[in-house]
Amino acid sequence: MVENDGPQLREASEALAPHTGRAQIVGITGSPGVGKSTTTSALVALLRAQGRRIGVLAVDPSSPFSGGALLGDRVRMGEHATDDGVFIRSMATRGKLGGLAWSTPQALRVLDAAGCDVVLIETVGVGQSEIEVVGLADTTLVLLAPGMGDGIQAAKAGILEIADVLVVNKADRDGAAQTVRDLRYMVSLGARTDAADGGDVDERWTRPIVRTVAARAEGIDELVAAVDAHREWLDRSGEGARRRNRRAEAEIQAVALRRLQERLGDLGGSAALPALAARVGAGDLDPYSAADALIEALGVGRPG
Repeated sequence: MVENDGPQLREASEALAPHTGRAQIVGITGSPGVGKSTTTSALVALLRAQGRRIGVLAVDPSSPFSGGALLGDRVRMGEHATDDGVFIRSMATRGKLGGLAWSTPQALRVLDAAGCDVVLIETVGVGQSEIEVVGLADTTLVLLAPGMGDGIQAAKAGILEIADVLVVNKADRDGAAQTVRDLRYMVSLGARTDAADGGDVDERWTRPIVRTVAARAEGIDELVAAVDAHREWLDRSGEGARRRNRRAEAEIQAVALRRLQERLGDLGGSAALPALAARVGAGDLDPYSAADALIEALGVGRPG
């Protein structure tokens, strides 16, 4: 219903709203090939051993030609398929950029209301701009792997601004120690900037660097401990409430914009748009005035 934006979605959303706001939302992102799915599966196994109910939203890219997606994350996490305390949903981006699908925030709300203690959001393999998960997660894990140029890429992409916890996966490979040293140096630079900006030292979060070999579940205990420590900091500092409010603002804006786009699409089938286009094409009207006229036709009013 969420992914298809069905007509019953509004009613369902209203019914679910009182039951949301309890789940811990953890985003897992990083370049393709760093082991996001393997790490997600290892996290699910450990969190389930602790008795927590888990939801997983795994986002796969859509084909630009067919619009389809492999949705292979559900296959790679097949070991959890028979566990009734785990729900795994693969979602296609359907052409949306940013590393997530348009319906991810609404799907997250469903899993939260359904009683999941932790919801893991695994993004599409990200580049430098696909960092939408930051606005959706309480805690963002950024995965890197040695030998993939991730140290330099980290500096280029501003990973320190994205990550709450940095994870060097495949840490049994050559170059892992150098990757950790590079990250420690960048974390120290970030700490100096924070200190220069002032503020209470106790209220600042120092990004931990965790070494893992997810394929063998090594370091996953330490990773879960880092995530739990970050949640405690979020509650203590008040940052958790601020992030939830920002997330709600972004979700409201996204729904409002989608509704406006739908109404604009309806106008595309009327005589208003072709008539305005003819005037712009003939030079009788500029495109900005034409856009104002189209917006006024929606009843939104002329921009200030």
